[in-house]
Amino acid sequence: MNTDRLLSLAISDTGFIFDPNTGFPFNANSTGIEIIKYLKENKDISEIIDIFLEEYDISKKDELESDIMDFVQHLKNYYLIT
Repeated sequence: MNTDRLLSLAISDTGFIFDPNTGFPFNANSTGIEIIKYLKENKDISEIIDIFLEEYDISKKDELESDIMDFVQHLKNYYLIT
């Protein structure tokens, strides 16, 4: 997965994201911002899932994986990752 475009994003603490390459703004919640942070650190999906399982009281790993994959798909739809 190529995450180079994520490196140029401007991200505020409130979840406002600006892509200077396209001029498009986006919004994400704190979980989405955290996922972007880990992707920028070149962590793969399985590593991100493991981090969330360790840090938070999550009992449904399948739901977590599905939610993360949905968010990643949104990033792909906006061409922020390929």
